Amino acid sequence: MPGYPTPRGPSCPPKLLLLGLLLGLAAGSAGCSESEGVAATATPTPSPIRATVVEVSEQQWPREVATQGNLVADETTVVGTKVAGRIDQVHVDLGDFVEAGTVLASLDRRELQEQVRQAEAELIQARAAIGLDPEDPLDEIEPEACPIVLEQKALWDQARSDRERSSALRNRQVATDTEYETAVTAEQVARARHASAINSVRELIATAKVRTAQLELARQALEDAEIRAPFDARIQDRHVSPGMYVQVGAPVATLIRDDPLRYRGTVPELFASRLAIGQLVRLRVETGPELPEVTISRISPSIDPFSRSVLFEARVPNPDHAIQAGQFSQGEVVLDQSRRIIALPKSAVVEFAGTRKVWKVVDGSAVEQPVELGGHRDDLIEILDGLEPGERVLLDGSSGRPAPVQIGQAPAPHPEVAAVAAEGADRPGTP
Repeated sequence: MPGYPTPRGPSCPPKLLLLGLLLGLAAGSAGCSESEGVAATATPTPSPIRATVVEVSEQQWPREVATQGNLVADETTVVGTKVAGRIDQVHVDLGDFVEAGTVLASLDRRELQEQVRQAEAELIQARAAIGLDPEDPLDEIEPEACPIVLEQKALWDQARSDRERSSALRNRQVATDTEYETAVTAEQVARARHASAINSVRELIATAKVRTAQLELARQALEDAEIRAPFDARIQDRHVSPGMYVQVGAPVATLIRDDPLRYRGTVPELFASRLAIGQLVRLRVETGPELPEVTISRISPSIDPFSRSVLFEARVPNPDHAIQAGQFSQGEVVLDQSRRIIALPKSAVVEFAGTRKVWKVVDGSAVEQPVELGGHRDDLIEILDGLEPGERVLLDGSSGRPAPVQIGQAPAPHPEVAAVAAEGADRPGTP
């Protein structure tokens, strides 16, 4: 009211106001901390993984290198004719199996038979000229024992006796000098005829030997009229038909020996120095029977400058001829049989976005473990780095996540990798 003073409340000092404000802030902070602790306590724990684990261990893993090549025939030959003539019969055809000595084709033999008879007659004539019977051996004859030489030897002896008698009569002056000179000349002529007879017999012996060789050639030509297989083989192709006239060397049939076959394969130049005779080779073909394990039998001394690879051979048994020559084959050459490495089933390895990892069990929980991979074989894969023998990993990597692991029992996935299944009490740290 006008004229009267306005009433006021009690006054509050500034220090008391500041104290109250600080107490309020402290109470708010305590309330927030309590709320966060409650929220953290409410976060759910990851559910355990019930899985089979495998224990990492070393195992034999031979060092191998891939190879590819062809299975070729052990021998391939084109059998030709040794004499000219007309084909009379062909006894084989494509795919036939023949043994060594089997007649493949026959020529007309009539003309060759006549040539044999002619050679036989000429030989008999040559032997008769030196006084030999058909059964007498030609190599043992002595020229001085031949009738021609014996005849000239007798004439020489008579001429020598006449010369000696003429000399005695001349000394007694019964024979003249002319008669003596005639006797000496007659002796010289007889001696020359004896020497000529020896040379003639030697010539006849040589002629007889020529006739013997000609007879053998004629007989050989008659035998060669039958073209025969040089070894056990199969007919890859035939080149003649009955009635064809063939010259010397004309092809009759192509033969291959397919037991054994030869695997002619290559490996990269990088492994050339590691190849050795006797190393194991495992081969396979797309179609056909399973091939046996073989060993390297030959290695090329040089490297192909175009493919930068080295050629080697291995003999592949083919007793039932089930594998055809020329088939493509591939496989592996075992360079080091005693090599040992760490390997795991492929199911244990997870590959994603260029990373490779396994789930390792550490203190009962699954933990990611990056790994470096090597080669693979069947359902196993080589681990180059990242794991040590004795560690355990999940067999099924796709089920891995950061969580406790409950180990269950399951059969081993591979004969060389045993699944580890144990009770929780058997493994420290297993929940």
